[in-house]
Amino acid sequence: MKSCEIGPLTPARRRNKAFRIRLQRAIFQKNRLLPGHPCNGDESRYPQKIAVFTKGLPHNKLGEVDLKAYGAFIHALKTGDMEDFEDIPLGGLLKLVDPQAAYAFELAGPDSHQLAIAAPPAFSSAEMAGEMVELYWRALTRDIPFQAYENNPLTLAAASEISNLSTFRGPKIDGRVTTGTLFRDDIPGDGVGPMISQFLWKDIPYGGTKIAQRNRTTVADDNHLTLYREWLNIQNGLAPLTANVYDPIPRYIRNGRDLAEWVHTDYSYQSGLGACLILLSYGAEALDPANPYLNSATQAGFCTFGAPHILDFVARAARPALEAAWFQKYLVHRRIRPEEFGGRVHNQLRGAADYPINPELLHSQAVSEVFSRYGTYLLPCAYAEGCPAHPAYPSGHAAFVGAQVTMLKAFFKESFVIPDPVVASPDGLSLVPYSGRPLTIGGELNKLASRVCHGREYAGIHWRTDGKEGLKLGEAVAIGILREYKSTYNEPFKGFSLTKFDGTKITV
Repeated sequence: MKSCEIGPLTPARRRNKAFRIRLQRAIFQKNRLLPGHPCNGDESRYPQKIAVFTKGLPHNKLGEVDLKAYGAFIHALKTGDMEDFEDIPLGGLLKLVDPQAAYAFELAGPDSHQLAIAAPPAFSSAEMAGEMVELYWRALTRDIPFQAYENNPLTLAAASEISNLSTFRGPKIDGRVTTGTLFRDDIPGDGVGPMISQFLWKDIPYGGTKIAQRNRTTVADDNHLTLYREWLNIQNGLAPLTANVYDPIPRYIRNGRDLAEWVHTDYSYQSGLGACLILLSYGAEALDPANPYLNSATQAGFCTFGAPHILDFVARAARPALEAAWFQKYLVHRRIRPEEFGGRVHNQLRGAADYPINPELLHSQAVSEVFSRYGTYLLPCAYAEGCPAHPAYPSGHAAFVGAQVTMLKAFFKESFVIPDPVVASPDGLSLVPYSGRPLTIGGELNKLASRVCHGREYAGIHWRTDGKEGLKLGEAVAIGILREYKSTYNEPFKGFSLTKFDGTKITV
């Protein structure tokens, strides 16, 4: 049958060019320098494995892992053999979450093992103590509306104590944490305007309808893992003794508890998809100036440089970012979760064990406040089941939202000012106009990424550095994917330009 194909290349030349593009990208990835993957040394430093993730394995009455079970866990990670993973002894019904994702390969962008992150703070360090002090304060302030931070006694006390820590990596003003910088990040735009990103408040256009972002949340004081028996059961992988209690009224995110619950049940690219749909509703003016169709008199982008292209890249970045995080979680760091660390604090202060915990944490006001309220030194968690059954570092949520936000910054104009900005009322039942400093796409996307990370921290299941390094890891994944695809377009295109989380500007 005669071919009806037309175009600038014959079928044979097209096939050869497609092969060359794929081969060139494969060679580029093969020739990348192999990075080192340093860890903090805690696993080898403490023979009883008190400073690493062990949830779901069997533990003794102190919450210290059975060493044979942990040895089987490490053996399986070394071999990557499915049968070895099946032989890991568990303490209950809780299953480890997808350790074999650490070995998966991707066909676009960098291989997960070619991306490195910094080693997390060590168990006994002042930085680890500072991160844990912040988590205790987050738990104590979950129910305080963000709009009330300025004058609330607990947020004032939190800002004061965190300011006096010897090592704290969060944002400060003139060397001090204020109620305006409390629980924020030092990435561009994060400190401008309300605590919550516009992309978590504004209605989401969804086909022929709109989704109002009033979400299910839990009631005030719905905190868990504050009883030692409950905590120990959860570490062994048993079912929770209690359940979350839900507010019958859906609300806009107005405090840390609402944010924690939002990231409790979200799917991997939900935050990026919502932001993308909102941004697309702003029209061509919000697109990045490098978009090759902005100045065309006869064409509009669609499959390339249009909505399907952007939506696809936001979604496709999520899984490779998670794979990169899972490699670090299981095969490099195996960082202890905050709830596990809280058990170490409790047993240390009750005299049941002797752990090398920095005294800044043990003598902190935050720990004393928790004991006064609950009668234990355990970290109050927002989720009845506590953290998921995979190591802490880096945060998976941080990795995938970091990748998605990076994609959106590549396709949209970061300086575009968000129209009709809003802020949630203190009761979360309505949105009211915001009239402060202009809020830009770039700043609000960074804030979205930060708040998705911080929601997991308000829940008590992640550390600050889990989020910080996870964002950078996701960013690197997205940049790698953008770089792979740049040579696949027919349109004249100068490249994707964006501002990274560290404030540097790049063109891919």
